[in-house]
Amino acid sequence: MIKNYLKIALRNFSRNKVFAFINISGLAIGISAALVIYLIVQYEFSYDTFHKDGDRIYRVVTNFKSGEFNKNSGVPIPVAGVVNSEITGLETATKFYNTYNTKVTILSAGAQPAVYKKQTGIVFADDKYFKLFDYEWIVGSRQMALSTPNQVVLTESRAKTYFGDADISKAIGREIIYDDSITTVVSGVVKDFSKPSDFTFKEFISFATASRHSLLGNYIADNWNSVSSSFQLFVKLKPGTATRQVEMQLASARKKYLSAEEAGSSKYLLQNLTDIHSNTDYDSFDQRQAHKPTLYGLLAVAFFLLALGCINFINLTTAQASQRAKEIGIRKTMGGSKKQLIIQFLSETFFLTSVATLISLAITPLILKIFSDFIPAGISINSVAQTHVVVFLIALVCVVSFFSGFYPALVLAKFQPATVLKNQSTISANKTRKLWLRKSLTVTQFVIAQFLIIATLVISKQIYFSINKESGYKKDAIITITTPFSFDKTKDKDKYLLLDKLNRIPELDKVVLAGMPPASQGTMTTTIKSNNGKNESATEVEMKYADGPYFDIYKMKLLAGRYLQKSDSGTALLINYTYAKSLGFTNPQDALGKSVTKDNKPVPIAGVLADFNTKSTHIAIKPLAYAVTNRESQLRTFHIALKPRTGGDEWNRAIAKAAVAFKTVYPDEEFKYEFFDESIAAFYKSEQDISRLLKWASGLTIFISCLGLLGIVIYTTNQRTKEIGVRKVLGASIGQIVSLLSRDFMWLVLIAFAIAAPIAWLTMHSWLNDFAYRTAISWWLFAITGTGMLLIALLILSIRTIRSATENPVKSLRTE
Repeated sequence: MIKNYLKIALRNFSRNKVFAFINISGLAIGISAALVIYLIVQYEFSYDTFHKDGDRIYRVVTNFKSGEFNKNSGVPIPVAGVVNSEITGLETATKFYNTYNTKVTILSAGAQPAVYKKQTGIVFADDKYFKLFDYEWIVGSRQMALSTPNQVVLTESRAKTYFGDADISKAIGREIIYDDSITTVVSGVVKDFSKPSDFTFKEFISFATASRHSLLGNYIADNWNSVSSSFQLFVKLKPGTATRQVEMQLASARKKYLSAEEAGSSKYLLQNLTDIHSNTDYDSFDQRQAHKPTLYGLLAVAFFLLALGCINFINLTTAQASQRAKEIGIRKTMGGSKKQLIIQFLSETFFLTSVATLISLAITPLILKIFSDFIPAGISINSVAQTHVVVFLIALVCVVSFFSGFYPALVLAKFQPATVLKNQSTISANKTRKLWLRKSLTVTQFVIAQFLIIATLVISKQIYFSINKESGYKKDAIITITTPFSFDKTKDKDKYLLLDKLNRIPELDKVVLAGMPPASQGTMTTTIKSNNGKNESATEVEMKYADGPYFDIYKMKLLAGRYLQKSDSGTALLINYTYAKSLGFTNPQDALGKSVTKDNKPVPIAGVLADFNTKSTHIAIKPLAYAVTNRESQLRTFHIALKPRTGGDEWNRAIAKAAVAFKTVYPDEEFKYEFFDESIAAFYKSEQDISRLLKWASGLTIFISCLGLLGIVIYTTNQRTKEIGVRKVLGASIGQIVSLLSRDFMWLVLIAFAIAAPIAWLTMHSWLNDFAYRTAISWWLFAITGTGMLLIALLILSIRTIRSATENPVKSLRTE
């Protein structure tokens, strides 16, 4: 029987090649999109789900009262001590300090030391780290590996990098030197995590080492108001302990060690382990976090594309029902039951869907390549061979086959044999109902297509607005160069030698060594107290460090007072207008000379800057203060203004000379620079990825919708062949006939636009609300979408209707 069903299906497809192509194309596009999106979403949501008791492991994070962007994945260093000694309900707690771009030297007896530059994945972790996170040990002991200073544990991959593929156990006892200043001994080797994880650390130095070498001094180890995402704290709750219990105890600790104003300026929350990768409010160690709204948007796109393919199938199959009427009548006369017919037609759908799935597997590598910068590196075509992916594909084929084929099978199986065999044309007793169903499905297709087009236009407009918005500082012709961090404080002075060399390059207009630029991904905050004479308040303020030339490079507008000079170290602040207003000064001049308390010392306000965005337009402008500092770790960025170009390659020559100067001072380091305007554009990478995705999705939905429309038009014109011939004989012009055939379909596109427009407006209005500064949803976006879709539909309709209208009426009248 199955063999017979297959023969009938192949015969039917060969007789209707165009319709089979349309159905298979629509389904193949939908299934391939669903497959790739499933791989992405499943991969992103599987991060760190494999840890034992992961539902009881939490990261302690800091939320500041003064703003949305003031959310930090770290905590003040003293919190770790309080957690271990005063907080109840915890099974264990661990702290670690993350480092970046560290120089590593491997000592070998009788051979030259091997040097590895800019190594990442190196952390200082305490002895409880391996009790909380369950690594598989190759050699060494989790109890003793990080118990004393100057010990280091390596992952298997890093041990092989340093010591080769020989017996890993021989790595024990080997010496590793970090930044030419910290000598450690390998005390253990663990396996790398084989499943997706944000814990990509490769080297674990005992935390006692950092304490011995005063490496945490830059973060003021005893200051409750100093927070850095480099220092993180994880806790494992005892069974039955609620997160709220721990958070309340942490709040009580703040009140115990801080003043009431300071205690109320921020709070500590517990973030579940599996939330780290997909919650972009806080940093991830991997620096490549998932974005939940984007993932949900991907799922919606997959659903839309699959729905369009199914709609095409239903439309075309029900429209062709009359062509199979006699076959159904004969099969029923010969004893075929309704159940057998339904199974037959579902089998045909299943076969067609299976073919579409095979085609989708063939084009999946192309999709992965096109979106390679968007798709996680852990996903490849080999990912399809996983058991859960195979199960997903089988389930997808079954679900799509059922939803695509069940209604058409039900319609076809209901044909009455006597009526059908007497006169095939009478099978359309329910013609009006079926026609309205097809029209409704066609409208649905174009609603989806036009919704995605409007969404794409709005997102693109917002990205353009964000990047080109008046920022309050100069963005063009400025590059930044960050010097390497060193544990050796004497080497940290090398940057002044580089400053001297850069100042001697004539192609560079201005060079200044300072902290972070006006807008940057990183954030440093501190609590500053103020007193208006009646009561004291504490405000969480973003801190940046710079003096006079910095403000000149960025052309920052001064509302009152003066810029900072080198002599202002620790003795003056330059604040933004938002901070001035929060202090109660609506007139910037009134803030001058007033003092605030920073690090328990009164500091006067020397000037007030005009507000500017330090982050993306998602975030409203928050309190900001500039200070001058002598702390070397906070002065690591060179800000360089390039001279105006006169048509040549002056900038390339200038950057090349800067690279030579950099390599002279730091011969072991890689020279990297970044144009300031490009770093600002990087704030909107997520939106740019969404926009790119929607452009592809819009194109595919338009393609699938137009394929379906073409199929329906072909069927309709075939059914009305004699009518067209009669009208031509009676004098109808080609234009009139084309208008007659196209009118109904154009109305469907207009109805779809009327439905899509308000839905798109509401959805995009909600999306734009995530931006503190946003563009308007202009009327012309809707005009472009509606007009463009009408023109595309008219073009598709014209392909067939003009051909039908120009055919010889004699031939048309002979058509049966």
